[in-house]
Amino acid sequence: MSAFPHLFQPLAIRGVRLKNRIMSTGHDTTLPTDGRVNAALVAYHEARAKGGVGLIVSQVAGVHETARYTSHMLMATDDSCIEGYRRLAETCHAHGTALFSQLFHPGREIMEGGDGLLTVAYAPSGTPNERFRVMPRALDQAMIDEIVAGYGAAARRMHAAGVDGVELVASHGYLPAQFLNPRVNRRTDGYGGSLENRLRFASEALEAIRAATSEDFVVGLRISAGDRDETGLTPDEALDGCRLLEPLIDYVSVTTGTSASLGGAVHIVPPMAYASAYLASDAARFRKALNVPVFVAGRINQPQEAEAVIAGGAADVCGMTRALICDPEMPEKAEDGRTDDIRACIACNQACIGHFHRGVPISCIQHPETGRELAFGTLVPAAEPKTVMVIGGGPGGMKAAAVAAARGHRVTLYEAASQLGGQALLAQQLPRRAEFGGIVTNLSRELELAQVRVVKGCRVDAALVERERPDAVVLATGATPYLPDIPADGSVQVIDAWQVLRREVKTGSRVVVADWRCDWIGPGIAELLVDNGCSVELAVNGTHPGELLPLYVRDNLAAELHRKGIGITPYARLYGCDSGTVYLQHTVSEQPIVFEGVDTLVLCLGHAPADDLRERLAGLALEVHLIGDCLAPRTAEEAVYDGLRIASAL
Repeated sequence: MSAFPHLFQPLAIRGVRLKNRIMSTGHDTTLPTDGRVNAALVAYHEARAKGGVGLIVSQVAGVHETARYTSHMLMATDDSCIEGYRRLAETCHAHGTALFSQLFHPGREIMEGGDGLLTVAYAPSGTPNERFRVMPRALDQAMIDEIVAGYGAAARRMHAAGVDGVELVASHGYLPAQFLNPRVNRRTDGYGGSLENRLRFASEALEAIRAATSEDFVVGLRISAGDRDETGLTPDEALDGCRLLEPLIDYVSVTTGTSASLGGAVHIVPPMAYASAYLASDAARFRKALNVPVFVAGRINQPQEAEAVIAGGAADVCGMTRALICDPEMPEKAEDGRTDDIRACIACNQACIGHFHRGVPISCIQHPETGRELAFGTLVPAAEPKTVMVIGGGPGGMKAAAVAAARGHRVTLYEAASQLGGQALLAQQLPRRAEFGGIVTNLSRELELAQVRVVKGCRVDAALVERERPDAVVLATGATPYLPDIPADGSVQVIDAWQVLRREVKTGSRVVVADWRCDWIGPGIAELLVDNGCSVELAVNGTHPGELLPLYVRDNLAAELHRKGIGITPYARLYGCDSGTVYLQHTVSEQPIVFEGVDTLVLCLGHAPADDLRERLAGLALEVHLIGDCLAPRTAEEAVYDGLRIASAL
């Protein structure tokens, strides 16, 4: 008997049968080109269909030319889109997976324009957007009619392509939600005022979709169960809207948050600071009030979490998108009882939504094969097995060893410490970052499955390498804190972030944290010290804390820094310290910045490569590859990708 009987119970929705209750929700991948489904997107979704997911909801498809909220979205505005969707549908169906497509218009939520020009955004009323600083133009009746017709025409194309259903996107403050929200919709005609009037746009769009498709075609609605913003849609307004729209829809997909504000947008892809399955109670309220199936998403990363949501009656289907990005085979592993083999998502947001916000294709820091299925989707056995030494047991070295061994090489991984993980072991000690340690657990399991020989507590030198005489050496020896030579007289204790995390020093009561990297480390150290009773000033050599972090992670971090009263000084370049004073320089004005009465200065100034062994191996005529921070200090994402890339080529 399955350990997840509810999760793997089939579900019939109109003319479609879902083989299980696991769903990949609609999410941007930045894989499409020219607004069309391409080979990369098909390969991406096929990996998840092959891995056993019951339902894939493909990313938003624009229904009107004014729906282009990014330069790399799919469009369903003419019949040329049908061929790509047909290929995608046939691919998913071959693995028993149902395929729906999101139909989309952002209204005022325009992220970028074409050719660097600002795009004209259209909304129910001229109510400005806070996050993107957009002042939209109010829709007139002619354009409303065009957009409504666009929903119907897009649905017709999906139906013609063999897609099983469509989902009207009324979540996250997009156009249908803008009509529903009385604080955004200030119209005085038949689309404004009463709830029925504010739902007229969504009703007309759904009716157009129904009219353009067949009786067995599924039509769903995605909506935020409250925007979590003071000017956003409330939970009651969303539920009241669903009640009235229920005769036109086959399911409701519940999420939360809005794209219109920084605080509300965090919930689009909630980082690890949020509890697992934190929207279950919201979904339960909708499910109790409605007669159609209710889907839910929001940090559901493990099959046991999804099983609990469904068994408890909170929802009928669970969106597990990032879990599937991290491990496309998660459903199959769960059904087979191989839960220890599941590569669990750690909600770092770095390579999934983080890549989207940078305009590059989706991936995963733990599973860089994601989004690169055409290049790395098939593990090719080694033509000639080699003896490989991997030196360094951080994430990069672990990935390199696991992939090389899985290809058939004879691999030994050496780690100087008593525990694998490298800097990830430090990262997990930062506030609200404990889940980051999951990368070590997951990669350790990959080593076990690939039967890699692991030697811990062994610092490799040239003599050991010479004795072993491997065919190839992969150096993954990491980095150490970068410590510049700054003027100091000893009156201020100068330490690095690693010393704080290892509890090697006492900081005193007044601390300045110098943050050059603008990532998690500086703000995390500041939070940790404040939690320990220190008074902390965070001096950032950038425009703001977390400048390099994914947006939703950064904004959640900014909220915590503000709540804890941590002083933040941007544009601050460290100069030195003396007489209990830390001196910095404003990087633009070049004027001094001074903090007096300081006990400790914590340096979060990046890292320097630990690559000494490379020179010592130079005379041994070996095949040597450097990966991760010992090649160039970056992040865990680059280290793991380096490991995959090198191991795939050995």
